Amino acid sequence: MNCYIYRCSAKNDMYIYLKDQDDFSVVPKHIMKSLGETEFTLEIDVTPERKLAKENPETVIKNLHEHGFHLQLPSEKSIEEIMTEIAQTSRQQSK
Repeated sequence: MNCYIYRCSAKNDMYIYLKDQDDFSVVPKHIMKSLGETEFTLEIDVTPERKLAKENPETVIKNLHEHGFHLQLPSEKSIEEIMTEIAQTSRQQSK
């Protein structure tokens, strides 16, 4: 499924995926207000097999079909915490 991804200025790592390019009319007003400024970032074809950085592709596809959009929220963890967890996991696996 083809979709359009926009970066949201309200928070780092917050993105909104749209089924139709520039069609923010499908997004409820209270959600739109919380996004800040949006900036087109990328057009991609999402398939169940496609690896996405932070999202489950099947969830994205389902939300695009049902709602016309998918909202990617920022991680609760900092990049430093995530990198520490990756390093610890790598050390444990190499033992």
